[in-house]
Amino acid sequence: MALSFARKAALATVAVAALGGISFGASASEAASGPAVHPASAPASVVAKQPASAHRQVPQVVTQVIGSGRVDGHRWSVALEFHRTLPKGYTLPRLPDGSSAQGTSLLCQRMYIGGVRIDHQGGPWSDCQPVTGTQDPHASGEMGLWGLHDKGLSGSRLMVSNPEADVAYGVLTLSDGTHVKATTVTVPGTTYRAWAAPIPNGQTITAVDQYDTHDKRLTHDTNWR
Repeated sequence: MALSFARKAALATVAVAALGGISFGASASEAASGPAVHPASAPASVVAKQPASAHRQVPQVVTQVIGSGRVDGHRWSVALEFHRTLPKGYTLPRLPDGSSAQGTSLLCQRMYIGGVRIDHQGGPWSDCQPVTGTQDPHASGEMGLWGLHDKGLSGSRLMVSNPEADVAYGVLTLSDGTHVKATTVTVPGTTYRAWAAPIPNGQTITAVDQYDTHDKRLTHDTNWR
């Protein structure tokens, strides 16, 4: 379940009747000086799936771990899963005006807390959005707060941003003064990218800041909680 992801949430909700929306996005603040900045986690290596008989063929599905770690004693992880072609069993959703969404590929955001996939109630394609090829600009510029309870407003939660190309990392400032830094990771062979950071139960978000590779603050958002 998530708090935000306007247009993509509408697509995913119509497609799979997911209980929560989809979130992808961006935001930022000045590199925290004073309190220590704790990294959300180091991304794992790419897992690519391809036909057993393939001879250096381009993988049809590529999964890139964006971040992982522990929060409130539970394992958490976020990965982007890119399907080069629309997978079997997936149907392009209908838009509110009755037209069909456009896309030749599929980008999924797979988020887990304590071994449970967020929005699993919506089926295998919840939190997925159709995209065109490997460089669709519509897949960036949004951010969402996700969790297993209360649409991401309580319990252990994850902040996931699908930022613009110039965002190198994000920093969350929590209510207890903790700063959590998360590095942007890109799916190989595409422009699809994200960063992810955990929020412990009982903590609220004071600010979400994003920076470029020169530590210049690009955005500052204080509207999350």
